Amino acid sequence: MTKKEIKAMISLLEDHDNEVAQHVEQRIVALGEGIIPFLEEEWEETLDSDLQKKIEDLIHNLQFEGLHARLKVWKESGAENLLEGMWLVNSYMYPDVEFADISRTMDQLYFDAWTHMKDEMHPYDQVKSLNNVLFREKRFSANTKNFHSPANSMLHLVLESKRGNPLTLCVIYMTLAQRLGMPVFGVNLPNLFILTYKMDGVQFYINVYNKGLILSKADIDNYILQLNLNPIDIFYEPCANLDIIKRALRNLAFSFEKMDDLEKATEVTKLLAAITDEDNPV
Repeated sequence: MTKKEIKAMISLLEDHDNEVAQHVEQRIVALGEGIIPFLEEEWEETLDSDLQKKIEDLIHNLQFEGLHARLKVWKESGAENLLEGMWLVNSYMYPDVEFADISRTMDQLYFDAWTHMKDEMHPYDQVKSLNNVLFREKRFSANTKNFHSPANSMLHLVLESKRGNPLTLCVIYMTLAQRLGMPVFGVNLPNLFILTYKMDGVQFYINVYNKGLILSKADIDNYILQLNLNPIDIFYEPCANLDIIKRALRNLAFSFEKMDDLEKATEVTKLLAAITDEDNPV
């Protein structure tokens, strides 16, 4: 379709005949995300608030369906790039944020951390060095004042504000650690996401939410005991990237529930369902 034809079709959204307007909406949705710039242009040119609202809803639906599809592709292609998965979660609220922008910020953090690393450092010293860069020099910290804010699940906002929840801070820390050659992985503890350093018989844990505090297995044992839970492998061993993104989506849905925004909570739950196997539920 030509630009002129697309604009003519979009103008029919305000047709007084509901059947015509609904048919046009269906055709627009069928065209996919590529039509969004034309919708945005129409939104800017019209003074009709009802039409603007209709266009806003269409744009959101198109972006949501596109994100739903991209999450499935990310999962089916192996869920290898954790940062990309977090960017997709980010795209739910901020579809215009580019992955390249997040990557550039992470590249700079990596360079700053790399300059402090020395060959043959003890694992504890590696962790302390990375802690020093992130928590002292860059001043990343826990967002304890607004713990349930959806912003804590938005990677680009956490990189900007340097405040986040346990999972998002752990993703930043783990991504940098792995690029530095450190065997650091996520651990799905109940109520708290942490990291583990695991290699060649050496294993300890890192509480990123508490400025990279190093923990022992006994500390994890005590934590699980306090929660009156049975110790199972998932509380001690590395989890997959897919599990991390599922938890990120659960956190985001819960944030919207706390805000009584059930519509957004339902949408995020649909995104979670897109990467959850029926025979392996969340």
